Amino acid sequence: MNTKNNRRRRESVERIEKVFTEMLQTKELREITVSDVCKRCGLNRSTFYANFADIYELADALRRHLEEEVSQLYEAERTQQFNSNDYLRLFRHMKENQVLYRTYFKLGYDNQFQVQNYDLHQARRYFSGQHIEYHIEFFRNGFNAIVKMWLAGGCRETPEEMEEIIRREYQDRD
Repeated sequence: MNTKNNRRRRESVERIEKVFTEMLQTKELREITVSDVCKRCGLNRSTFYANFADIYELADALRRHLEEEVSQLYEAERTQQFNSNDYLRLFRHMKENQVLYRTYFKLGYDNQFQVQNYDLHQARRYFSGQHIEYHIEFFRNGFNAIVKMWLAGGCRETPEEMEEIIRREYQDRD
């Protein structure tokens, strides 16, 4: 029986996602077909369609998977409603999952990527509570640009160095 969580089905989905992610490193999304993915996986198209409606749903599944992982990194902060301002955790996760993050940004999910621990209270203090949404947008886009540059460079700097770069941007605001 091909139930949602059986081992064989999970392994098939993992193979499909892995091959798709590999293909996205050299091709654009519009250039990848279900047939291409299935051939490289050694799976039937029916296996693909049992799990995904199309390539775009597969891309969205990868997005959700990464966002869930990032969300879990900051589960304690979210449930206890505090902000640790710990970017190191995120940079370590990015370094360990470079291909997945490059794929995420290549698929154009930049505008959806949320800096998990943006400190709204701190921003209100820094900017006297004015135009916070602009500051959040500025920070998010700057953060995303730095991350994409770091990923494109093969993550040469350590996660600790990257966290320090982010911290320096706000160090003189206290």
